[in-house]
Amino acid sequence: MVVNVTKICCIGAGYVGGPTCAVIALKCPQIQVTIVDLNKARIDAWNSPDFQLPIYEPGLEDVVRKARGRNLFFSTDVDKAIQEADLIFVSVNTPTKKAGVGAGFAADLNYVELATRQIARVANSSKIVVEKSTVPCRTAESMRTILEANSKPNVRFDILSNPEFLAEGTAINDLFAPDRVLIGSLQSAEGKAACAALTNVYANWVPKERILNVGLWSSELSKLAANAMLAQRISSINALSAICEATGANIDEVANAVGYDSRVGPKFLKASVGFGGSCFQKDILNLVYLSESLHLPEVAAYWRQVVDMNEYQKRRFSQTVVDTLFNTITGKRIAVLGFAFKADTGDTRESAAITLIKNFHSERALINVYDPKVEHAQIWQDLTEVVPGSTAESLKKTITISPSALEACKNVEAVIIATEWSEFKTIDWQKVYDGMNKPAFVFDGRLLVDAEKLRKIGFKVTTIGRGERL
Repeated sequence: MVVNVTKICCIGAGYVGGPTCAVIALKCPQIQVTIVDLNKARIDAWNSPDFQLPIYEPGLEDVVRKARGRNLFFSTDVDKAIQEADLIFVSVNTPTKKAGVGAGFAADLNYVELATRQIARVANSSKIVVEKSTVPCRTAESMRTILEANSKPNVRFDILSNPEFLAEGTAINDLFAPDRVLIGSLQSAEGKAACAALTNVYANWVPKERILNVGLWSSELSKLAANAMLAQRISSINALSAICEATGANIDEVANAVGYDSRVGPKFLKASVGFGGSCFQKDILNLVYLSESLHLPEVAAYWRQVVDMNEYQKRRFSQTVVDTLFNTITGKRIAVLGFAFKADTGDTRESAAITLIKNFHSERALINVYDPKVEHAQIWQDLTEVVPGSTAESLKKTITISPSALEACKNVEAVIIATEWSEFKTIDWQKVYDGMNKPAFVFDGRLLVDAEKLRKIGFKVTTIGRGERL
């Protein structure tokens, strides 16, 4: 029998759970959606009267304004939400392990396990439990084992995999009009009924032909596969950008020509200082670990190279800055524009800017940082994690967070564009030039600015993937 879902609980109020379940609430006014998290400060921010939400995502505030208090609720009372729900999304963090077996590669499933044990302990009635976090293949099996071993009499759990394919910066549009919604289930009668129940929720606004019902393990692997393929495209174009710089070719022209091929297409062929974000690197390393666990070393080595190329690109860009500034940046002031891993998000996870600043700091440069959306506390936290033995106070001796892009560029030797915020295209570059030490260098790590225009002002411009040889 297919359950008619009237109450949904989402465990985890972060970048995935928050936007996803807010949109479900907006599109399904007949369903009560409660998003729960143990982090009181985060829940307070979701509930803030002036809508100062804990994450920045274009369009998200509008969704929350329409649904909050109607059928969308944010709470720290996890147990109550679990007890009342027909369907529970598990949308907790699954970072890469820092210690133990698989450190640096495998996903840390501690939060997933804790959430699963809490569901088993609290639930007094049968539930559909949906894996929403990005997890390694066959995690659902572990979740099912925990649930069945700890469930109360006459309480059954059906597990589904429903991976997210959101891109930060466009997540709300991705949710409103997804390329596909993937739901994986066991191919038993009960599994298919649970799958139908979740399908009916999404069918409130997603065309049925875009909702794909597949096996549980295929669903889990599809998420890792999709991110690995996208990241591979970025590493491929970045590898070609190094050849362009050495030969005098232009990576924009090469990518454009390649992208015209209908078999390839233009997306994810933008050369840059490297990919970041919470998913790409984590998911590929997950795939590497999975391949090694399955005794497939050649497969593991293939996917490992995608991450290695990404690290090489960041290293190469940092070295170009040092080489161009007469082989030393010690004591020189450098402006880094952008700290988020990409534009239109405040997320800094695996951001290329962090690696660049770490490298410049190790060369004893003085650094001004500006980002329009990232909280200052987040910048200090990220930098203290990557600079060994540092504190925010010790870093403040050489690193300054500036209130604007123009302020960041005052009295510097070089400007580094690390994030593709559109405001960096429109800042007054003449004013920037006038306030810089000469020669004034610009290093465009995002193919963002008009290099010729800047050269006419007087800048010496280095653009990723563009050789100076004619």
